[in-house]
Amino acid sequence: MDALDGRLIDLFAQDPRMGVLEASRRLGVARGTVQARLDKLVASGVITGWGPELSAEALGYPVTAFLTLEIRQDTEEFRGQRGGHDTVGRHLAAIPEVLEAHTITGAGDMWARVVARSNTDLQRVIDLVLKEPAIVRSSTVIALATQVPYRVTPLAREAVRD
Repeated sequence: MDALDGRLIDLFAQDPRMGVLEASRRLGVARGTVQARLDKLVASGVITGWGPELSAEALGYPVTAFLTLEIRQDTEEFRGQRGGHDTVGRHLAAIPEVLEAHTITGAGDMWARVVARSNTDLQRVIDLVLKEPAIVRSSTVIALATQVPYRVTPLAREAVRD
């Protein structure tokens, strides 16, 4: 990435519905240059999508929680499946309230960010998660407020400086 890529990312992060022609006008470069740069950023995996950013809260899911899952390890049933991580990942992907899940180090094997309609509904979501036999136990932390929302644009700016 170079400075032009960084400016292009900033521009589309601020206004993702902007057209290529408008971006070229604002950046002072040819339309073909903007299109080629966007194509390169998509092909290299830097830009992963153009969809709208959605608010779980506005969709009726104001409760966010983080589940630390312990996964059954090295049993005959899960041998050859990375200790059940893939099995658990497929199970979590089928639950709409699971926004993301990551295999982790430390206390626990997998971390999942989930949303719910209320604290009572959170119990329903946790129960859905725990239906997978490969999950031994879960601990839950409820988010009270978002101090820094998920973001990658500052990281892209930093990458341009390197």
